[in-house]
Amino acid sequence: MKIAKQEVTLLDSCGSDLSVVNAARVSFAKQSSWTNVGEYEHEGGDLELAEKDAKLINYLAKHKHKSPFNHCFMSFRVKAPIFVARQLVKHEYLPWNEVSRRYVTDEPEFYIPDGWRMSADNVKQGSGGLLVDQGTQKEIALMTTQYSLDAYNTLMRNNVCAEQARMVLPQNTMTEWIWSGTLFAFAKMCKLRLDPHTQKETQEIAQLISNEASKLYPTSWKALMEYGE
Repeated sequence: MKIAKQEVTLLDSCGSDLSVVNAARVSFAKQSSWTNVGEYEHEGGDLELAEKDAKLINYLAKHKHKSPFNHCFMSFRVKAPIFVARQLVKHEYLPWNEVSRRYVTDEPEFYIPDGWRMSADNVKQGSGGLLVDQGTQKEIALMTTQYSLDAYNTLMRNNVCAEQARMVLPQNTMTEWIWSGTLFAFAKMCKLRLDPHTQKETQEIAQLISNEASKLYPTSWKALMEYGE
């Protein structure tokens, strides 16, 4: 049985913090440029936003001026178990194309958590601290997952079509999808999913995406995480 971890890979991106600034400044027929920081202007120095442009980005985020942030775009390939994917697919304005086991018959991979959490005492969803008896819980998960995998493989060997055989696979079966969207759309998703009350596995995916976005759009991402929805 193949066990896998969650993964997020940046596939593509466009735009920058300066794109956000100029999308806002065009309203006044204005345009900003990068400033050059280094020993020699235009030679070997790092490019960064002017202070006034960084302040503008913070103003846009704080006062909910969303549209300038939608001129930046990212695409990711995400690998996660089905129960995580079904939570994340609910977010708006983030196009999603997923591997389909109607067509793919490769050996399934499965997610087994490193630690098992207790149910929360005071809410209908969520979880509490780690269980003391981790070994027994992992054995149960491995046993039931292996049982489902054996059933799936038996159906496939008996020439059952893949689109029906897949129904016996458990929710910890790994899936993959291409997830694309604007800077603002991903920020809204991450702002929600990084809340400590959300499911830990979805927090992990959101954090991996946040890590990439903060490198691509450092000023905008920091502002959106502080002031965004």
